[in-house]
Amino acid sequence: MKKFKLIALYLLLLVAIAATGLSAAAWYWVEHPVAMDSERVDYVVESGSRPRSIARLMNKSGIHINEMAFVALARLTGRDILLKAGAYEAVRGDTPRTLLERMANGDMTQTQITLVEGWTYQRIRQVLREDPQVKQTLSTTTDEELLKRLGAPEASPEGLFYPDTYIFVPGSADFDILRRAYHAQQQLLNAVWADRDPQLPLKTPYEALILASIVEKETGHSADRDRVAGVFINRLRIGMPLQTDPTVIYGMGDAYQGRIRKTDLTTDTPWNTYTRGGLPPTPIASVGRAALLSVLHPETHKFLYFVSRGDGTSEFSSNLLDHNRAVSKFILGRRN
Repeated sequence: MKKFKLIALYLLLLVAIAATGLSAAAWYWVEHPVAMDSERVDYVVESGSRPRSIARLMNKSGIHINEMAFVALARLTGRDILLKAGAYEAVRGDTPRTLLERMANGDMTQTQITLVEGWTYQRIRQVLREDPQVKQTLSTTTDEELLKRLGAPEASPEGLFYPDTYIFVPGSADFDILRRAYHAQQQLLNAVWADRDPQLPLKTPYEALILASIVEKETGHSADRDRVAGVFINRLRIGMPLQTDPTVIYGMGDAYQGRIRKTDLTTDTPWNTYTRGGLPPTPIASVGRAALLSVLHPETHKFLYFVSRGDGTSEFSSNLLDHNRAVSKFILGRRN
């Protein structure tokens, strides 16, 4: 019996020593930096990913982590059900615990994309397509289908996306970014429309958006913006054609090669404001807040014409005679 007790004591000591060694090894692994192929490694965790598939992804990306140990760590700490989809960045010196906590907390990497005032819808789509951080989901989606998904009642997507800088997680879908830009534009448009000047010759917020897109393209000098808007408001009030070159250019599409000829001004398109009265059927570009405010709070004056001085500013006239003199001075004079 005494010999049996001694053997049992030895076995308990061995188990205790083994457990202590295992605990020490586990602690060392959890807190020791993982091996990485480079200083920084980016990887994207897809929605629904489990610890095992995430560990495989990290190894494939160049973060060398023990798959079984990572799964065990995630389950033992209860973080296996907290791991969030998104884009992450591992840096040299990160431990398994650091990597796990980062994904459980959703501490994702972020990037940004800027949509610029005056860009057309086609330019916006091009920029989204060319950004390697944006997930492409709209390559086979028509404009009509996109508008339906957005819940937009308009017939064209032109001008519906607010130009701004959007911060997003790499791997975000192109549709999600467009949806944010669409809602931002709608919120702004509805807010400024509610506070518009009275007696404007504009019936709907969409008409204000159309005119604002023209002001956006016509204004090279921000200080002239309210005055330019006032010119177009004056023309609309008296039924005078808007006669603005940017609408002609928009209607020309790919045929525009950097120069407008006389024949272009007389060639009818739905957007040619020389051949058609009133507003064109859609905006011609994306619209910023300043252009919208100028249209809804234009400068009050009697000007009906303006011409570029060549330095970004404009010369304004209230009658055709003065306008022709300004054209002769600032346009024809530059050509001589």
